[in-house]
Amino acid sequence: MVTGSKELMREMNLKSVIRTIMDDGPISRADISKKLGLTKATISSLVLDLLQQNLVREIGTAEVTSGRKPVLLEFCFNCGYGITVDISGTKITILSATLGGAHCQVKQYPTANVRDQLVPELINAIEKQIALIPECPYGLIGITLGIHGIVDHGSITFTPYCDYGNLDIATPLKERFQVPVYVENEANLSVLGEYTFHYPGKNVVGLSVHSGIGLGIIVKQKLFGGTHGFAGEFGHSIIQVDGRPCPCGNRGCLEQYASEKVLLTELAQLKQVPHLSADEFAVLYQRKDPDAIEIMNRFIKYIAIGINNILNTLDPDLIIINSSFTMNFPQIIPEIKAAITGRNHDICNLLPSELQDMSILLGGICYTRNKFLES
Repeated sequence: MVTGSKELMREMNLKSVIRTIMDDGPISRADISKKLGLTKATISSLVLDLLQQNLVREIGTAEVTSGRKPVLLEFCFNCGYGITVDISGTKITILSATLGGAHCQVKQYPTANVRDQLVPELINAIEKQIALIPECPYGLIGITLGIHGIVDHGSITFTPYCDYGNLDIATPLKERFQVPVYVENEANLSVLGEYTFHYPGKNVVGLSVHSGIGLGIIVKQKLFGGTHGFAGEFGHSIIQVDGRPCPCGNRGCLEQYASEKVLLTELAQLKQVPHLSADEFAVLYQRKDPDAIEIMNRFIKYIAIGINNILNTLDPDLIIINSSFTMNFPQIIPEIKAAITGRNHDICNLLPSELQDMSILLGGICYTRNKFLES
């Protein structure tokens, strides 16, 4: 039994009503009452508050065979805007969008990948992005930063390919823009975006394979990061005893065998060139280049090992894989699944990312929106 002050109970009920309208709208007051088990009078009072706050709106009536037509409500996704910044070792990608992920504006800037220059780079990018946001009731409601590394309760503790560990980037941005600033792991944002817009389920994981390998985990419809933010650091699970050294300090980590960064480097060495991009790899693979085929086979082999471990550890409803390899060649997904042997083969529900390069950015908009509605 939940107890507390009338104000607390009203606040909890108000959040439940907002979430119901956002998830199930357009919806009538009567249907909200049935779904939440609250009286019609209570729902009417709460909805009035939300209408006055410009968070929901009435959009007409539902068609019924008899009786009074119920008025339908929907969430005002355009009442405010969020900004997400995806911070990698080579570039800063920034998105502004409504709370429903509409009216997207995406810009990309190179980064020097220098610790002391990151905050000025972010301020410059965010100022330009704010200028693109139209007038709306709540304006910019918050900024979410996606970090390719470990984030512990909003603090960056480790970034394997950037010198951003223990760097406070949120405080100067809060002071400059006077809005909440959230810092979160990129794989967590990625799975949140996929879950919100395409793949709802109770237990969902998103495998993000880029310069490293991250795992976003949703358990019982909520993000799970563990006690210290390590829960999604799947790329640093060890698959080879005394294997290749990793920036995390261990040896034999999965991402030293299956990440795009490592595999593209290995292909460049085979081709005796300084560097190869994912697009260049795609061209070689399409041409059935033997070296490119060997690299893809390694990816399939090691990712299948990783997915097998995910199944044994988390037993999720589904696994979403986000990688340029699977993006360009979705036909390898059945090959990855075929490489998973034993009983796990039958329970493996492996699906491609629907948001692809936008997953982190749109996940950040969802994260900002959720924080805004919880406040």
